[in-house]
Amino acid sequence: MITHTSFGQPMGGICQVAYVVQDLHEAMRDFGAKFNIGPWYYSDLYKLQTAKYRGEPTDMQMGLALGFSGHMCFELIQPADDKPSVYWDVIKKRGYGFHHLGMATRTFEKDVERFHKMGYELAFEGSTPRGIRFAYFDTTTDMPGMLELIEFNDMQDKFLSLMQAASVNWDGSEPARKIETIVALMDK
Repeated sequence: MITHTSFGQPMGGICQVAYVVQDLHEAMRDFGAKFNIGPWYYSDLYKLQTAKYRGEPTDMQMGLALGFSGHMCFELIQPADDKPSVYWDVIKKRGYGFHHLGMATRTFEKDVERFHKMGYELAFEGSTPRGIRFAYFDTTTDMPGMLELIEFNDMQDKFLSLMQAASVNWDGSEPARKIETIVALMDK
């Protein structure tokens, strides 16, 4: 049984901290300079394969960046349109800043059901361009943000472990890199 991600976070535990930002590129620079998070892997227009916002199909768009500090993944999200989304929900309520914690799971359906049984609303769900499923639960009644369940299979683990490996002994060069550079490495 796999108990940890390849980058050291516990399976079934928090592996990501996410923030909504007004300007993706400025946020990558700021988080890198202030907190030594990086390098960042980003997409100015991250397109999901499928998505539902509070039960209704959506084609909302966003910019997204992923980077590491130690064993923790950080995510920056900039809404790219004004369509309703979990990102605008938090921005309208509290402004830009902390949005959600991400939890790694190899038992996606079981964990979705577990959070349903806890009484949390499924606010956003879908799959990434690589087919990785995600589910955001509105946990704002108990926490300062939401909780995202992130399906972890070998492909997702490799995707993030390549980013984490790039952060080890990172010298600050090339602080913002297109996310496709990691996708290309995965094919090797």
